[in-house]
Amino acid sequence: MTLLASSRAALPLHLVRPGGHTKLKLTKPQTAFLKASGFTGKAGQLALLSADDGALAGAVFVLPEEGGDSFAAGRLPYDLPEGAYAIAAGSAGEMADHALAFALGSYSFTRYRKASRKPAQLVVSDAAIRARATLLAEAMFFGRDLINTPANDMTPSALAKAALDLAKSFKAKAKVTVGDALLKANFPLIHAVGRASVEAPRLVDFTWGNAADPKVTLVGKGVCFDTGGLDIKPSASMLMMKKDMGGAATALTAARMIMAAKLPVRLRVLVPIVENAVSGNSFRASDVIPSRKGLTVEIGNTDAEGRLILADALALACEEKPDLLMNFATLTGAARVALGPDLPPFYTLEEGLAEEITIAAKAAHDPAWRLPLWPAYDRMLDSKIADLSSTGSGGMAGSITAALFLKRFVAPGIAHAHFDMFAWNPSTKPGRPEGGEPQIARLVFQLVERRVSAKRKGRA
Repeated sequence: MTLLASSRAALPLHLVRPGGHTKLKLTKPQTAFLKASGFTGKAGQLALLSADDGALAGAVFVLPEEGGDSFAAGRLPYDLPEGAYAIAAGSAGEMADHALAFALGSYSFTRYRKASRKPAQLVVSDAAIRARATLLAEAMFFGRDLINTPANDMTPSALAKAALDLAKSFKAKAKVTVGDALLKANFPLIHAVGRASVEAPRLVDFTWGNAADPKVTLVGKGVCFDTGGLDIKPSASMLMMKKDMGGAATALTAARMIMAAKLPVRLRVLVPIVENAVSGNSFRASDVIPSRKGLTVEIGNTDAEGRLILADALALACEEKPDLLMNFATLTGAARVALGPDLPPFYTLEEGLAEEITIAAKAAHDPAWRLPLWPAYDRMLDSKIADLSSTGSGGMAGSITAALFLKRFVAPGIAHAHFDMFAWNPSTKPGRPEGGEPQIARLVFQLVERRVSAKRKGRA
């Protein structure tokens, strides 16, 4: 990991706000060099400092104004020369943000080729800050690796193995239901979506923690590749479909954080895993398929498959009445049109939960934005021959109608939130390299941690 407890060779790293470099105690040659090199103290500028003998003596980096990107320091692991650095000054809160940003920014995907260089390292002497940043970053790297791995290697069996290996590493109780066993176990929608693939569909189910603690259940969409099925996507739309298991990666990432932190919850993770392929036994538009809940579903479009596998998993989750149920899915392009790639919408009927999510998102620097479960649009899911259609009519409000579809499979009285995410950084930003991103994972960890803390205080 890129965070160190100490290093005798660490160089000073001065993090300042715009114009703050003028208050630094630098040597006259260093000050003169900054001026000569055009360094003005503008946000985003990075300058290296030299010693009298020409050796590297440290660096100055200008952060944004207060309220700007809290992960600005995330660009430094690869912008700075290799070696160890120590932030010269800052509050504990600022240090925590910089440590996490620095750690997240050190990621590179090296499964198929070696990194061009090693990232710089950051000394974080505060053990608690270092441990937390390391815990979060290692979990995020795990999730990023899952999403970045292409579908020839991240097959349904490979994703299931990753989930089962995670469960085993934390001594969680796990089981997996595969292929036609899904029909016997009453998961007809999961089976229907995945049956056309050469790799059978499956459902991973694992639990961890004390059964007496609050029940938190995470459900993640695990579509390892989405051709669109018989409603096949154009080739350009398939280029990023390896990330269609990003919801599963997010659920597993958040689960790893919760288990690694040993939060006192009874955690359950459900990951329905399929490949939406094309073959002679693909499910078809206009098919009517039963669900675990007993509702019959008319298939409106085979490219709207994620909501189907989630429906069976959500119905299973509700059977034990969890205290908190959250699901994650790369579900609709409509969500991207509405809010773009960086801001996943979430849906919940629970006002208190919505407020908790908003607070946790801000605290974790892991944004999300609430959109409405607009009841008037529920009629768009009407079917003339089944209990409901899998897709809305009219081509509008796609993210909302998808959320309303999932709501049909959540039992009344259960605190539930649905996140419609992109799971991908289209371009590199500080701490967020281009590629797979388990969005919402840190938000979920923050939310569960805050709930646990509030419960402890209530007992005190």
